[in-house]
Amino acid sequence: MTIIQLEYLLAVANCGSFSLAAGQCFVTQPSLSMQIKALEEELGVILLDRTKKPVIPTEAGEVVLNNAREAIRSYNYVKESVNELKGEISGTLRLGVIPTIGPYLIHRFIPGFIAKYPRVELEIFEMDTVPICEALGRDSLDAALVSSGTTPDGIMEYELFSDRFHAYVSPSSELVDRTNIRIEDIDLRYLILLTQGHCLRDQVLELCAGKRAVKGRYNFDCGSLETIMHIVDCTNCMTILPEMATAFVPAERREQLKPLAKGATSRKIALAVRRTYVKHSIISALRDAILESQKNS
Repeated sequence: MTIIQLEYLLAVANCGSFSLAAGQCFVTQPSLSMQIKALEEELGVILLDRTKKPVIPTEAGEVVLNNAREAIRSYNYVKESVNELKGEISGTLRLGVIPTIGPYLIHRFIPGFIAKYPRVELEIFEMDTVPICEALGRDSLDAALVSSGTTPDGIMEYELFSDRFHAYVSPSSELVDRTNIRIEDIDLRYLILLTQGHCLRDQVLELCAGKRAVKGRYNFDCGSLETIMHIVDCTNCMTILPEMATAFVPAERREQLKPLAKGATSRKIALAVRRTYVKHSIISALRDAILESQKNS
């Protein structure tokens, strides 16, 4: 039994496919299949049910996978510990980021992080919160940028900074001349939000909890804040934006941005990791780079 065999097994379980796992591991599918078959022969059990699409672990496979994750984590920790002793920050960091953070934050810290830590290979994946938490749980991500308070038990969050909410209203809205907007001024019939599965949607609905039962006049199944802003521009609707997104509103439309009145809430941006994460030095460096980028923004 080797670490490579366990990594290949974990890759197939995560991808649900031998071909996808082979691509992820940068090997040919026959090579990957041969290694997993050798592992099964050594253990005397079938680890993967190849008749299912996607491929799923057998009962024995689940037991082996649970131990494989711990073995791979410990193996990586050995390398990480040695690198720390040598004063090196190197390795691969797989970072997940939710869509309402990625477009507005990544560009701020990536250049400085890459320049300062050239031996870190950074892999970034834009995903919704639930898939991110699942990926953290099965160790296919090392860390993630999320909205604080949206992750389950077993995930640890390091709060980074606050991100206030702002209203973005239609130029034809009666609210466009307001200097700020109170929560009670928001008419849910004309409020456009991201599709279900986005934590920003849930946070806005929680903000407007007293009006939750009101049915919206428009129904757009949309996962992009930019698309929603375009819809607002051509209707009499409004939406709620996080502050980090407001910097991307064109100058000619900035008068449509309205701060929410005092007492309105904000979200906290957090760096999430498994409670048993091992890449301490890399993740600490990432956290410092993000905080430094906020100071300079």
